[in-house]
Amino acid sequence: MSKVTVSKKEQVLGALLDGQRISPAEMTSRFGVKNTSAMASSLRMDGYPVYLNEGAKDTRGRKLASKYRIGSTSRKVIAAGYKALASA
Repeated sequence: MSKVTVSKKEQVLGALLDGQRISPAEMTSRFGVKNTSAMASSLRMDGYPVYLNEGAKDTRGRKLASKYRIGSTSRKVIAAGYKALASA
């Protein structure tokens, strides 16, 4: 019986696609990702619309953690991508 190994990237992507919002600290502790911004960039280069929502302030004025999430891509971004491909 062989053991299937799932990469850190696949684990993070799976969690994001499940609708989870993941802070950089959670990405490090849960998945062992050391460079969270590089992971997000890698997922973006693979075509996933990964966004980092800045943390708001709670009722006591403390800043909450920023969190990565999967979103939907705007028409403007898609159009810019096609224009970049056409000019290459």
